[in-house]
Amino acid sequence: QVQLVESGGGLVQAGGSLRLSCAASGSIFRISAMGWYRQVSGKQRELVASISSDGRSNYADSVKGRFTISRDNAKNTVYLQMNNLKPEDTAVYYCNVPRPYGPYWGQGTQVTVSS
Repeated sequence: QVQLVESGGGLVQAGGSLRLSCAASGSIFRISAMGWYRQVSGKQRELVASISSDGRSNYADSVKGRFTISRDNAKNTVYLQMNNLKPEDTAVYYCNVPRPYGPYWGQGTQVTVSS
């Protein structure tokens, strides 16, 4: 099965930055879109950014201009650069392989933004 391992989460002050990484196993990485989701405990998981196999990206309105998704196919890794973080960005962030090749999910990495 495909395995996804997120890293890079942590505690940061409002206005700060973090870069999340998602290391993916398997040969499907190069041909699959990838996504980053986030979830607050007790709330719905929401899509924050996605990137196609050829590098085209989309963002939730709440993170446009602040977050950047990218991928390095040679390293089987997708990144989420998060700048100008806000307390409302606090959540567990999950890497995702969507359909048709998934869904597959990573274990999540906690991002906490203090005010």
